[in-house]
Amino acid sequence: MRAVTWHGRDDVRVDTVPDPTIQDPTDVIVEITSSGICGSDLHLIEVMAPFMSVGDVMGHEPMGIVREVGAGVTELKEGDRVVVPFNISCGTCWMCNQGLQSQCETTQNREQGYGASLFGYTKLYGQVPGGQAQYLRVPFGNTLPIKVPHGPADDRFVYLSDVLPTAWQAVQYANVKPGSTVLVLGLGPIGDMATRIAQHLGAELVLGVDDVPERVARARAHGVEVHDGTKKADVLAWAQDKTAGRGPDAVIDAVGMEAHGSPVAEFAQKATALVPDKVMEKVMQVVGIDRMAALNTAIDVVRRGGTISLSGVYGGATDPLPLMRMFDKQVELRMGQANVWRWVPDILPLLTDADPLGVDGFATHHVSLEQAPQAYETFRQKQDGAIKVLLQP
Repeated sequence: MRAVTWHGRDDVRVDTVPDPTIQDPTDVIVEITSSGICGSDLHLIEVMAPFMSVGDVMGHEPMGIVREVGAGVTELKEGDRVVVPFNISCGTCWMCNQGLQSQCETTQNREQGYGASLFGYTKLYGQVPGGQAQYLRVPFGNTLPIKVPHGPADDRFVYLSDVLPTAWQAVQYANVKPGSTVLVLGLGPIGDMATRIAQHLGAELVLGVDDVPERVARARAHGVEVHDGTKKADVLAWAQDKTAGRGPDAVIDAVGMEAHGSPVAEFAQKATALVPDKVMEKVMQVVGIDRMAALNTAIDVVRRGGTISLSGVYGGATDPLPLMRMFDKQVELRMGQANVWRWVPDILPLLTDADPLGVDGFATHHVSLEQAPQAYETFRQKQDGAIKVLLQP
């Protein structure tokens, strides 16, 4: 089969690789019909490169048609249409029963000290082949895949794999309630969807911050008040002006380690390309290498007694936090990989023809699997208005 594979920093290719096979009685083989490129995928060809191996199949936002089922699969049959969550969870362990599928005890990577395995995402998370491919082996066929109806285009459902549950969790962790005010830092796919969910759940005022013109225009078109600049002092003054001087009740950081603003951390991230991977693996697990501009902005902007929700990925082990400032402001901080199945019952009923979250028009680009290398570069460079790219084998 054809698949998007990792070959090094800034080096994504489409190769012919062996077809996946049933390895466990509860496995299913899914023929992929759509698979998203995520901002987290860009980390794999940049700062997270030391944890990758040549030939790793990438991608963690797939959906498709079940083509083969293991002997122990009773909940799916050939021909069923499914979305595959990005985190690999058994659905039956103690953590899964608590709604913490991203901490699944069955697939937890204890030898690395990390949580549940992820499709297509580094040796820290199991190095499981991903879904930017023609076919994907999916374990836990009775509990992991999300069965969806035939009929509507893939765009209606594919975001259940990551974008929708990640944004939904970000809003829930931000404690957004009817009448509250929320500020979203970063209006890429997750931040954009978080603004829509916050509006749907009744937030009185939804603010956004980004400096990419296409993202700004897109959010404004959906009724978000946007500040088109990321300088902290300007964002702080603007947000206070919008909230009677207090600051928003909640801030969602949908930027993470992509943020600019720290020359030292930026140098450290770029240094990963100059130091042997084995050395950088150790360095990244014991030092802070993140650019903390977005999180520091969130801490300063949120009102006293407010909540900060982190959905943007951070990769440093000892990133400094202004704990005295956070303690003084009585800030609540919540974060973590999205627990996909925890939120599916809330989200799936919204994926109707009414389309209240605007999923049908969410993707800006649909390209073939063979065009993946160029699509990665376009998305990475924020060219051609690329906000969300779907690959279609």
